[in-house]
Amino acid sequence: MKPIMLEVTDLVKHFKSPGGLFRRAERVMALDGVTLSVPEGETLGVVGESGCGKSTLARAILRLHEPDSGRVTIHGTDWTALKRKELGRKRVEAQIVFQDPYASLDPRMTVESTLSEPLIIHRKRNGLRMNASRIGDRVAELLTTVGMSPAFAKRYPHEFSGGQRQRIGIARALALNPRLLLLDEPVSALDVSIQAQVLNLLARLQRDLGLTYVFISHDLAVVRHISDRVAVMYLGRVVELSPADPLYRKPLHPYTKALLSNHPVPDPVRERSEKRRRERILLPGELRPRRPEDRGCRFRERCHLQTELCGRVEPALEEKEPGRFSACHHWDNV
Repeated sequence: MKPIMLEVTDLVKHFKSPGGLFRRAERVMALDGVTLSVPEGETLGVVGESGCGKSTLARAILRLHEPDSGRVTIHGTDWTALKRKELGRKRVEAQIVFQDPYASLDPRMTVESTLSEPLIIHRKRNGLRMNASRIGDRVAELLTTVGMSPAFAKRYPHEFSGGQRQRIGIARALALNPRLLLLDEPVSALDVSIQAQVLNLLARLQRDLGLTYVFISHDLAVVRHISDRVAVMYLGRVVELSPADPLYRKPLHPYTKALLSNHPVPDPVRERSEKRRRERILLPGELRPRRPEDRGCRFRERCHLQTELCGRVEPALEEKEPGRFSACHHWDNV
């Protein structure tokens, strides 16, 4: 067994929605008891509809959003118990790559300033011996690592394409030699051809640097390509957790099955010729925020397998097959 790099236990984060003239303020359960773990050197893909809590999960793990309860352990250290000053020192171990490369880079800062900023900050925090010359060498090294010329260091973000900006964002995340990277839909804003380049870069960096990834996306094809295991989220909770290939072949939760049924087919002509045409599952209703007073299974209103039990008892995420977990009372009928 590989050592565990990231362990999340019963993580909860609620937001208060603003009230209005005809609407009272309410608590929205963005994360409602998320539990998962990621071994060293592996990639956990996190998928689900917009609004299911994927990005909130990434930010809560790093305490960019302070969780209301639960525990996050990174490389053996309980991050939720760290004081603010201790947390600042520990941030060298885990970094994030944001979704939008056009918004995540400061337009007033050169590439050199962007990449050197974390080095300067943590030189002061952790007493790193790194003078201006060494910082310049590290910036050039980072640009080379992500496939860009060190000559680009004096340029500004508006002078680069979306794919180049995302490479700069990845270089910034790598500046402090982290062990864990949280990738929040890092290729969703890029063209398909550029997506492939960035994904290949991430795979190479993981292989060369021994990184551990949490890869958040709504693109099931991308997640299957890059992930060792996949966590499916619905309304703030993981409803299925499984190695990637078994999950795509035989889902154990009706929500996962619905997602996969609407996933584009690479070769529809071949699928028709082999009589494997899939039946698309169109989920009724909309993704309605979970509230503290709600009871029962959070997916039951959109599920064709729902029974009276589903309205009374919320199913726990339990191991149904070796290494495969599902939160469904009727998983064996999926």
